[in-house]
Amino acid sequence: MPTVRGGADRPSGPTGPVYPARYWTAEEANERLAGLRELLVDLKSAAVRYRQVRTELERLATFWGPEVGAADNPDRGLAERLSEEGQTLDQRLTRSISALSGEGIEVKDLDAGLLDFYAQLDGETVFLCWRLGEAEVGFFHTLDGGFRNRQPLPPRSARASPGPTRPAGPA
Repeated sequence: MPTVRGGADRPSGPTGPVYPARYWTAEEANERLAGLRELLVDLKSAAVRYRQVRTELERLATFWGPEVGAADNPDRGLAERLSEEGQTLDQRLTRSISALSGEGIEVKDLDAGLLDFYAQLDGETVFLCWRLGEAEVGFFHTLDGGFRNRQPLPPRSARASPGPTRPAGPA
C-alpha cells in the first residue's frame, strides 16, 4: 500500500508505522550492490576489531580494576589507546549504518552481511532481502518476517510498481 499523509494508509511494521527513506525495486537494489559489497566487508572488519578492542578493555579492567586509569599503571596508555580506538570504530559503524538506513537499507546482521531494502510488492511494504555472497537480490520477506521467512521474488513481469520514491513522513 502506498504511503500517504494521513495515517490510515501508512505501512505498518511490528512496532507501528514505517517511514522508509525510499522504496527500492529489485533492479535498483542490484545496481546498489556493487558499492555495498565492499562497504560491508569493510564494516564487518571494523565490527570484528571493535569486539576485539572491547574484549581487551574488559580484560584490562578485570585485571587492574579501578587502578587501570592510575597514572603509574603500566597498562594505562594501552587502555587509553584502546578506548579511543573503540570510540572511533563505534562512531564509524554508527555513521555508516545510519547512512544506509537513510537510503532505505537496513543492516540486519553485519557479520553475515545481511541487508534489507524497503520495497513495495503487490501493494504491501516488504523487505528485499540480500546476503553478502549472493549474486543479486532475489528474495523478499514481510517487515516482521525475517530472514527465515524469506521467499523468492516473483518473476519481474509479475512485480508491482516500486511505489513512491520518497514517501511522505508523519503529518
